[in-house]
Amino acid sequence: MSVRPYRDIQRRKSRQIRVGSVLVGGDAPITVQSMTNTPTADAAATIAQVRALEAAGADIVRVSCPDVESTAALAAIVKAATVPIVADIHFHYKRAIEAAEAGAACLRINPGNIGAAARVREVVQAAKDHGVSMRIGVNAGSLERDLLEKYGEPCPAAMVESALNHARILEDHDFVQFKISVKASDVFLAVAAYQELAAACDYPLHLGVTEAGGFITGSVKSAIGIGSLLWAGIGDTIRVSLSADPVEEIKVGYEILKALGLRRRGVTVVACPSCARQAFPVIKTVETLEKRLAHITTPLTLSVIGCVVNGPGEARETDIGLTGGGQGTHLVYLSGFADHKITDAQLVDHLVDLVEKKAAELEAGSALAARVS
Repeated sequence: MSVRPYRDIQRRKSRQIRVGSVLVGGDAPITVQSMTNTPTADAAATIAQVRALEAAGADIVRVSCPDVESTAALAAIVKAATVPIVADIHFHYKRAIEAAEAGAACLRINPGNIGAAARVREVVQAAKDHGVSMRIGVNAGSLERDLLEKYGEPCPAAMVESALNHARILEDHDFVQFKISVKASDVFLAVAAYQELAAACDYPLHLGVTEAGGFITGSVKSAIGIGSLLWAGIGDTIRVSLSADPVEEIKVGYEILKALGLRRRGVTVVACPSCARQAFPVIKTVETLEKRLAHITTPLTLSVIGCVVNGPGEARETDIGLTGGGQGTHLVYLSGFADHKITDAQLVDHLVDLVEKKAAELEAGSALAARVS
């Protein structure tokens, strides 16, 4: 019997699709996405941003393709990327065909919005010919007029009906390699729509609270909305939408997954908010450590606690722990056990060195296990 059953998250059973080399849905890890905000026609600038997102841990990157200049640049962008590229298409079916031909791994497109049935057939055939999946992306801010007239306002039922209508079009063309999103800037609306959609179909779901706001506001809204859905087992891939550097979207996305124990990347720092008991400047120390440890991708935990009230308890639960002590001397824990003391002068450099060595040790262990298996 599990000693921590409260941590169990039972993921919704969904079918699995492929976005380039990345599996989405089924038992695949929940993926983290972002979107470039450079002009896609400027291939060099877009490639630079894609690479920054890859370095931050992005599994999938989306680029907007509003015009022929953008799809013309897409081939170079796809070739330079190491992660699958999703082409964001609105209304113009030819852009979708061009994007598929240019090597996009997925099309973000609503088939009901691209015109006559013949156009839909052409896009679906291009997707089939080039092994491209799709994402149906419903947004509360751009619902179809007939649904707004029917329901009076954007609501979960209207959003789900829109999503299923688009899904039916693809199914009628014998195409099922797609995922669905039903985003809204209102957390309650987004969560309710996803809950209803999750109960109505088994397609993989792309989660997001759209137009969430700036870094702080958007991160909080996304953590509440995306986090509550993931906690309920709903969701196969996520994008945190922020009016900020897209790299921050990846960082926040991973923090949401780490908080729920669904996926870990890099160092998880457990730190106290600090108070008058702190034996060293906790806030400044943590800020410095997070910057200097940003290059670590191996999952491990580090606790940085300013005093002995909670320090020992937190240190016992982390790979490496620091507890503030008296007279400028602090206690370091390794694998949950008190190991040695350090001074203020050693503090940051010593912890960075310990984390780097621990990461290398864990990586070596993983490599050995992979060879043995």
